[in-house]
Amino acid sequence: MSATESRNTVDLGEVAKFEAMAAEWWDPVGKFKPLHMLNPTRLEYIVDQIAAEFGRDRSSLKPFEGLRLLDIGCGGGMLSEPMARLGAAVVGADAAAGNIAVAQIHAKQSGLEIDYRNTMAEALVDEGERFDVILNMEVIEHVADPQVFLKACAALLKPGGQMICSTINRNAKSYLVAIVGAERVMRWLPVGTHEWDRFITPDELSGLIEKAGLEMVDKKGFVFNPLLWSWSLSERDLSVNYVTTIVKAG
Repeated sequence: MSATESRNTVDLGEVAKFEAMAAEWWDPVGKFKPLHMLNPTRLEYIVDQIAAEFGRDRSSLKPFEGLRLLDIGCGGGMLSEPMARLGAAVVGADAAAGNIAVAQIHAKQSGLEIDYRNTMAEALVDEGERFDVILNMEVIEHVADPQVFLKACAALLKPGGQMICSTINRNAKSYLVAIVGAERVMRWLPVGTHEWDRFITPDELSGLIEKAGLEMVDKKGFVFNPLLWSWSLSERDLSVNYVTTIVKAG
């Protein structure tokens, strides 16, 4: 068994769920409708954090030029593509081959050069890859071993690098909203897409990050307003979806 195989955090059952939905990544009313709705708010946070960390001018044409960025668990490329448009050299990695095929086709149609790979974080470590920025968005709740996964991500960050990581809190509200509401009532996602016991509280994530040798420097909630039918960032409400910014010492 290779070193990579012994540290493999890919959960094949979780990969199969997303393989089955791969063709719908770019359909705004399909099975990934929740992500399409959330994406502008995700991007607002991501762009602000990267620009602040690396002293980039958001008003410039390609503010992230010169930055090497990994979108781990990239899916169909919904975050990889805007990062490439902002000038970053993007590697999009996903354990589901079907996702990579969709992402490659869409990037070509969009005239974007993105290095998409059907691989995992541990394999990238073994290949000696290093990045200024890692986007780790809605992935950690789907891996087999979050601690091993985060240690691999830490190894992939250059000194002074930044990781943005989002996930779902584990409490009664998140069960009602993310499982009952999103999957069974609204039918935004197929039943079984998420497993409540895999959700991670902010305190748990902070502990995992610290053990990986990283530091959490910011956290905010993604809050859905059913009356306005829109998402927003919250300084205080991390009760369901939340996002963190993490840095590696230089």
